[in-house]
Amino acid sequence: MKIPINLASQPFRRDRAMLAASIAVSLMLVGTLGALISLIMADRVLLADVRSDVDGLNRQIRAATAEQERLDAVLRKPENAEVLERSVFLNALLYRKGISWTRIFADLEKTIPYNVKVLAIRPSMNSENHVMLDMTVGADSPEPVIQLYKALEESPLFGSVVEHNSLPPTQSDPLYRYRMTVIYAQKL
Repeated sequence: MKIPINLASQPFRRDRAMLAASIAVSLMLVGTLGALISLIMADRVLLADVRSDVDGLNRQIRAATAEQERLDAVLRKPENAEVLERSVFLNALLYRKGISWTRIFADLEKTIPYNVKVLAIRPSMNSENHVMLDMTVGADSPEPVIQLYKALEESPLFGSVVEHNSLPPTQSDPLYRYRMTVIYAQKL
């Protein structure tokens, strides 16, 4: 066996800087791992609170749904169907009665140009309990009716205008007639 005695045959290697950097990076990674573990544990505690709140809300929803189903079953009984139908009818009448003709005409007066005549108006309620005005208007030319459309759409009290039909003037009726529907924002 040959034992090397000459140190010059194996030059000095500089591994100390690499080892020190590797140890520093390893310590940094271990510190980051510890921080992530602590964040996960804190998040679990918060999620446990949220889960318990969600479970409580789900229990309340199930209880309210069960109560609603019980009440619906009572209303669906044949002896109660007539009362339910009557109350729906009365509610619809009350909504229709709540439409103020005075307010409709006052708001239309502020919006309609002076040279457009309202020939017919019929308020009704849609499925979302919004007041719909089915109107027939007349004018000497189409331009004032176009101004009416613009005025209705720009007004905060009225919504978009849907034109159903238009009739040109005849010998017996000198007005251009337009039938339209507009949403009216009257508070009931």
